[in-house]
Amino acid sequence: MKKILIVEDVEINRDLLEQLLEEDYELLTAEDGAAAIRLAEKENPDLILMDMSLPVMDGWEATRILKGRDDLKRIPVIALTAHAMRGDEEKARACGCDDYLSKPIEEDRLFEKIAHFLEKD
Repeated sequence: MKKILIVEDVEINRDLLEQLLEEDYELLTAEDGAAAIRLAEKENPDLILMDMSLPVMDGWEATRILKGRDDLKRIPVIALTAHAMRGDEEKARACGCDDYLSKPIEEDRLFEKIAHFLEKD
């Protein structure tokens, strides 16, 4: 079973993502960017869903660190963010995100993007 790391500090958002994905994927969760990096090192997820506005270390910095490391840069990162202004998607991609979804999350688009990166066997 493919492993997804959900990085989200808002409990209701995290719970929603877990409910949507728990039947098809093994899920890991982190509430800040620093914890996300530690979990990625330990668990080697197949995909990361990264909120960008996080405490301790934001998603922008966590993604830059993940993508700067040879052992972690292959993990696709999808930005999940309420930042939906012009230029925000480009900013997310510039820090290393492989894709971008604005909140509130459209379930069909989320599933499409996950399938694109994980291509179920």
